[in-house]
Amino acid sequence: MKTLIISGGRIETNFALGVLKQPFDHIICADKGLAFCYEQGIRPTRIVGDFDSLPPGILEAYRHTDIEVREFRPEKDATDTQIAVELALELGSTDITLLGATGTRLDHVLGNIHTLYLPFEKGVSCRILDEYNRIRLISGDVSLKREEQYGDFFSLIPFTEEVSGVTLRGVKYPLLDACLTVRGSAGLGVSNEITEDAARITIREGIMILIESRDS
Repeated sequence: MKTLIISGGRIETNFALGVLKQPFDHIICADKGLAFCYEQGIRPTRIVGDFDSLPPGILEAYRHTDIEVREFRPEKDATDTQIAVELALELGSTDITLLGATGTRLDHVLGNIHTLYLPFEKGVSCRILDEYNRIRLISGDVSLKREEQYGDFFSLIPFTEEVSGVTLRGVKYPLLDACLTVRGSAGLGVSNEITEDAARITIREGIMILIESRDS
């Protein structure tokens, strides 16, 4: 079951509309993400948030429809995006894409990256997507095919405090049984390139943030 979450960060319209050409079983709008759907005439299946950043009048346009609205107080223990991810998991989603989860608010971006752990621990595929980056969590053995990569560069940044047994093959900057930590060696995994048909990533223990990037 594929779910698209549209959050309130920066959304490039043409890129987002391209993503929306894919079939999704659920489209969940989180707070200001509803403004994008309203402006583009996109019908969400669920709406969640405290709506403190949503322009006036937009939410009212949906209150008398059959679309479920879950409204929360601004004083809450989770971000709107986290609430949307939890709902996606509650609905039984097996594949989740987040739009509008990046932008100028780095606190929200970091929070959203950490929210990726909720589906990760349940074995649910999930990624943050914008026109320049694809962000997900990985562990174990991963093959990153050059023909399928998102841009020309990828970076591996420790998500857990320590990531051990990191081996990279088929890349410009290989590693062999390296240990990366959040305390200073994280730069070892930044801005690599695939040189063969696929990059082969092995992680013995720990979790990495995989960021595939393209320049503007």
